[in-house]
Amino acid sequence: MLNLILLQVGTNLAEASQPTNTTNHAGGLMKELIQTALKSELVMVPLLLLTLMAIFIFFERYIAIYKAGRIDSKLMKNLREHILDGRIDSAFSLCRKENTPTSRMIEKGISRIGQSVADVTAAIEHVGNHEISRLERRLPILASVVGAAPMIGIIGTVVGVIQAFYEMASSGNPIDLTLISTNIYQTLVTTVAGFVVGLLAYFAYNILVASVKGAISNLKSVTIEFMDILNEQPA
Repeated sequence: MLNLILLQVGTNLAEASQPTNTTNHAGGLMKELIQTALKSELVMVPLLLLTLMAIFIFFERYIAIYKAGRIDSKLMKNLREHILDGRIDSAFSLCRKENTPTSRMIEKGISRIGQSVADVTAAIEHVGNHEISRLERRLPILASVVGAAPMIGIIGTVVGVIQAFYEMASSGNPIDLTLISTNIYQTLVTTVAGFVVGLLAYFAYNILVASVKGAISNLKSVTIEFMDILNEQPA
């Protein structure tokens, strides 16, 4: 009976220790991967530069797009009062003072007051297209990071595998499977790093694209509101 109790206690202790061993093993593996990645300077340095570039582009563009897509209700209210009161110069000066994508579009429309609706709309759309191209600046670079990072990682892995087999062929020693597996897993770390960087850049790119679409929608709504103000002018 006592032997059975001791056996059961030992089993429970072994089962309780398994998660800890698994955690320690996972932590050791992660530490080993990081150390291996740091050794691959030829690949990790470009990947690090691409990562820093992607981070800079994401935050810089996100802030710029967020500011550009904001609609200043106070500005539109003041413009409505100035235009309906016939104070076109004041409305023009107000847009110049704001100096935002929205104000620049409206400023162009104000400069065309007195012309046909088609001419005013065309002038606003021309400025709007220019503003959209400014919002999309550097996005192609971020898209390039999405494709380039995994390719750099794969190149690092291929070069590492070639180097490992070349060293084994040059040594003339019997093939050591342990050495082969060690070299291969070390070179595969660069592929993982490349895909991680590419995946993060992919998410960042999609977030920025969605933000640009939202800003474009807001700019279109401002254009419609401005045209409504012109239609409210007394004949």
